[in-house]
Amino acid sequence: MNNTALKKNIPIHANPPRLNVGEFWTARQRQASSLHEISYRACFKPQLPRYFIERFSSEGDAVYDPFMGRGTTVIEAALLKRNVIGNDINPLSTILVAPRLDIPEISTIERRLEEIEFSKRAKADIDISMFFHPETEAEIVSLQQYLLKKEKDGTEDSSDRWIRMVATNRLTGHSSGFFSVYTLPPNQATQPKSQIRINRLREQTPEYRNIKMIILKKTRTLLNRISERGRENIDAVGPRARFLSVDAGRSVEIADATIDLTITSPPFLDIVNYSNDNWLRCWFNGIDAKAIEGRITMSRTLDEWSAVMGGVFTELFRVTKPGGHVAFEVGEVRSKTVKLEEYVIPIGEEAGFRCEEIFINSQNFTKTANIWGIHNNESGTNTNRIVLFRK
Repeated sequence: MNNTALKKNIPIHANPPRLNVGEFWTARQRQASSLHEISYRACFKPQLPRYFIERFSSEGDAVYDPFMGRGTTVIEAALLKRNVIGNDINPLSTILVAPRLDIPEISTIERRLEEIEFSKRAKADIDISMFFHPETEAEIVSLQQYLLKKEKDGTEDSSDRWIRMVATNRLTGHSSGFFSVYTLPPNQATQPKSQIRINRLREQTPEYRNIKMIILKKTRTLLNRISERGRENIDAVGPRARFLSVDAGRSVEIADATIDLTITSPPFLDIVNYSNDNWLRCWFNGIDAKAIEGRITMSRTLDEWSAVMGGVFTELFRVTKPGGHVAFEVGEVRSKTVKLEEYVIPIGEEAGFRCEEIFINSQNFTKTANIWGIHNNESGTNTNRIVLFRK
């Protein structure tokens, strides 16, 4: 790898891979399964993995995502009857993904919610009064204590895990469909001091929310647009799904040459602070947010990011079958001044892959100057930019 070229942001390909620019999949959410509708910071649309799953794999093939997040790749692959492995260093990821591969009946969740007893005197061990009405806080803490006890006793079942997943997703948000007063979108929780300022500016105080009703309503929403075929496929492959929470560069639990297709999107430099965004979700699930903070990749420089991705690609090459593919989604970050695909291509090729194509999926691009010259109308991660490798 030419480090000088990388540092100067100069493409090193004399014969660059094929560039495909256009709208390869729609971003319209309602055309995807409702099972995906769990909020998580920096996630891509389900149509992205579907495009690559349908093109580069068959039923029964193994599809992997080493940076699983909310599980978009894993859920979409299961809906298409692929065997799935998901990994994320953040343990919240498995909490949010695994229950959706064990789909319940709504009546089962309703009965379980009725069985859980809430104490009106329950109070959190941290101050969350700026987010929740006192009665809502008591319900949240009662549910938290119930779930943590079941987990500790080893008696947590699929219904408990489903309720945990939905409640984790409904903790905070900007509508009455969440447990909290109006706050940041549900994919990130603001800090208490910031929420106090929000309350003051909006002249608001937390109102009571019935969390059992909210959990049941969200359950219905998640299950209302699953096709019969999709549900059958999940029932078939869900019991075989594997979930890991390890360093993506050291996934020793996965055997050599067993993965047909990887579709993933890694952390983008220091754009997203996952542990800070999820501090309240961690608290609810009894997870030490500070303990996982140091485990999550938060590279400050391109050199640091490239070094981490080098280890990831080495591991991906090991686990990928000959002829298998890796679709690696990156973004245009830091006000469009950094195109991470420039860095990913030599990293992947140094690991042993061959870069076959670059996909830039965007409805609004203004100029195609050269292989790296696609510009969106706004800054930030606005286009899907996918580098396709083959072993």
